Amino acid sequence: MAAPDPARPESGRSTAWSVTLGVLVWLGGTATGNPAAVPVPNASFEAPVTPFVNVDIAAWEEAPQPAWFDEAAGFTWNQLTGVFKNTAPGATDHITNIDGNQAAWLFARPDVAIYQDYETIGGGATEPSHEFAERFEVGRAYRLTVGLIGGGGNMSEGAAIELRLYYRGADGQRVPVAVRSVAHSLALFPTRTRFVDFRLSMPPVHASDPWAGQPIGIEFRSVVSFELEGGFWDLDHVRLERLDPPQLSQPSVAEGQLRFLVRAAPETRCEILGATDLAAAEADWTVLGTLDLPSGEAEWVEPLQSAGKRFYRARLLL
Repeated sequence: MAAPDPARPESGRSTAWSVTLGVLVWLGGTATGNPAAVPVPNASFEAPVTPFVNVDIAAWEEAPQPAWFDEAAGFTWNQLTGVFKNTAPGATDHITNIDGNQAAWLFARPDVAIYQDYETIGGGATEPSHEFAERFEVGRAYRLTVGLIGGGGNMSEGAAIELRLYYRGADGQRVPVAVRSVAHSLALFPTRTRFVDFRLSMPPVHASDPWAGQPIGIEFRSVVSFELEGGFWDLDHVRLERLDPPQLSQPSVAEGQLRFLVRAAPETRCEILGATDLAAAEADWTVLGTLDLPSGEAEWVEPLQSAGKRFYRARLLL
């Protein structure tokens, strides 16, 4: 990620401090730094309501059938994804932390995927609903979370699924912006009755990025090899968050030390940068250190500079 450029509002940094010979000057505004939840249609796969299973998934589109797939092998392509109803409490296969009453399945075979963006046509529909209209905002970072259960149907260890954030290119193809792969193992998924959350994060969007201002897409794709194919994943509770730039607040100078509070989304990391000129070029901003923010805020402390001026900013590392 590039160092801050104050001349570019898309750099995503809205606060700065100047310290000169122990005098601290406020140069920016304030914000909470808290993540904002982005509504995802049918995020917990509650539609269509089914008493058992349904191969349609409202709001989510299934990847097209590849030429290599042979339906004579026992399954049709549209049966490789769908929604199912959780079993009753007390049943041996009851999922204890399901969000709602239903979840989705996705077979661990190559090219099987479900995805959603502004142009997708959900299961059973004939045209896009345009309900999911969130766009990649300049200066904002994004974080995707989904609950997964691996190991269904005697899935092989090492069979992988990818979490993706994407945009549509000029040709309409889905172009990944951020990708995280999750490989099945008994260490990650010791039980088939409890979802495990996995998170994909992407850095702040710059105005020069080709996805800036484009509709956001979410995709879950089986990337298993033919040697390891077989079995299925369960998916539930899709969450997308829009993250504000880090914010600096509560400055103080005492006993030869400069202190200020850094706020950002919980479970992120920030770099603190300093420069002698607020309008300095990118290369002239120096990384002074990093801060972990497990709770969403942490204090930066450093010895006060004995002479001269220094400006401070923070940038999100996720």
